Amino acid sequence: MAEPLADPTGSIHRRSLTAVFGATFFVRFAFGITLAVFASYIVGRWTGLSGSDTAVVGLVSAMAPVGEFTTVLLSGVAADRYGRFPVLFGGMTGAAVLFALVSATRSTVALGAMNFLFGIASGAILASSLAVVADRSGADERGFEMGRFDAMNLFGWLGGFAFGIGVGGAIPVSSLPFIFLLGAAALAVGLALAAVLLRGIPRATLNRGLPVVQVFRSAFRRNVLLVTVPWLVIYMLIGYVLVFLGTAAKGTGISTTYLALAIGGVGAVLVLSQPQFGKAADRYGRMRMMTVGAGGFVALLATGILLLQYGAEPVLLGVAGVSAVAALAYAPAALAALADLALALSRATTMAIYSLTISLGMILGLIVSTQLFDALGNLGLDLFFGAIAGALVLLTAARYVDARRDAAARATTPAQ
Repeated sequence: MAEPLADPTGSIHRRSLTAVFGATFFVRFAFGITLAVFASYIVGRWTGLSGSDTAVVGLVSAMAPVGEFTTVLLSGVAADRYGRFPVLFGGMTGAAVLFALVSATRSTVALGAMNFLFGIASGAILASSLAVVADRSGADERGFEMGRFDAMNLFGWLGGFAFGIGVGGAIPVSSLPFIFLLGAAALAVGLALAAVLLRGIPRATLNRGLPVVQVFRSAFRRNVLLVTVPWLVIYMLIGYVLVFLGTAAKGTGISTTYLALAIGGVGAVLVLSQPQFGKAADRYGRMRMMTVGAGGFVALLATGILLLQYGAEPVLLGVAGVSAVAALAYAPAALAALADLALALSRATTMAIYSLTISLGMILGLIVSTQLFDALGNLGLDLFFGAIAGALVLLTAARYVDARRDAAARATTPAQ
């Protein structure tokens, strides 16, 4: 399916974005369902994971981001040269088939291989989806549209994760293959929804664009990297939390129903907050909102370390809640900034760098955190969280200096 033609009425614009937002939700919902139980499915039990168990789970889980990391730029190039929607639909179809196949095996080798292929499909889905949103939004509304995309992305993750934990907590480990079949069904629904919304939209002949080497050179510019690299360290944290939260909750006796409701509630907050943070990025500037978000992540990490040491003190919980809300400002502003910087003929490849950095973050986060925990216990996790916070501060400062330098340079040009 090629790209829709421009339409003055906005009908194609709205249908294209609705198709992408709907597909994004169901894709992430499927991934969230299965990720909630993946650790327990691999080792065959809910609780009592040893250090060696966590290392195995970390390596198998890391295969998905490895697959995404090694191929997502090629997906971006394909979306630039052959169309956004063929790449999106191909990724969703492949992921649905793979989810169904996972339910048939518990072999760690087979699961690792299929997880690698999941990563390839995930990168194709994300790069093509972000390119569509960037194509269909102007600079003055791009933050809002990226906020809506991120809301569906994160709500899908958290909604699926909550659903997976809730269902997983109610069934024995032997019945976990059912969860993966649910994931395949969710992907099929998303695929069908997108196909219906895009039916009858006229297609344009794509410009095959720049040579691949020139596309990469255009995408990997300094200002692009300063926007995307902070996601690497953010997803080092997110990768660890997503893979082990369900098992950790079981081990500490926290009700899976309570945990599922709490995570689902956070997802509902995201649906409301992300478009508003995107609007704020359109109004007050990308850099300001990115700084607010990075500060929220740093405060949340510091508070998390204190909570581990002193328990659930009301003041610490309040600070953690405020910090978590502030952290949500980062993604819409940074995605809009990345789309602002992307050149038209290499837009999907540039947006793929987002996927590249978050997949690398998942790889490093899973491997580094599990090895540190295996070697040093809770101290290793404290070091891990502290390093992420320090890196975020440095990277945000570097991006701020770069943005100020570019603004000063533009202000002195003859055109201005």
